[in-house]
Amino acid sequence: MATPITPFQAAWAPRALAALRIVSGYLFMAHGTAKLFGFPHVAMFDGLQLVSLAGAAGVLEVVGGAALILGLFTRPVAFVLSGLMAFAYFIAHAPQGNALLPLLNGGELAALYSFAFLFLSVVGGGAFSLDNLRGNNPFTTQLLRRHA
Repeated sequence: MATPITPFQAAWAPRALAALRIVSGYLFMAHGTAKLFGFPHVAMFDGLQLVSLAGAAGVLEVVGGAALILGLFTRPVAFVLSGLMAFAYFIAHAPQGNALLPLLNGGELAALYSFAFLFLSVVGGGAFSLDNLRGNNPFTTQLLRRHA
């Protein structure tokens, strides 16, 4: 049997989801700005071609990260970004060996982003999102209605 949700949890769950969405979007967007605009500067992205896998990833990181920060189209954007990170893991990290041990192949961040974005694609962005203004976050709406 499931543990009942307390009023505290009902009040703070949407806010915690929002914090996860906003911080994840901001951190993710920084990967894209480093690739596309050189800020912050990451030497391995010097000379990156826009028409390349890394360039396309940079575009998705900037646009998707911004959408997540705003909470705009959170579910579909998070789903696409989850797939992007799974793809990145399997083409960049898993071939380095130890496919089931991201700690050893440098893929921890890609794996974590993939599952965090998958989570957001299921539950939505929580509070403080443009999706909520559009009435497009049934999870948060249900949670708030049940415990109002």
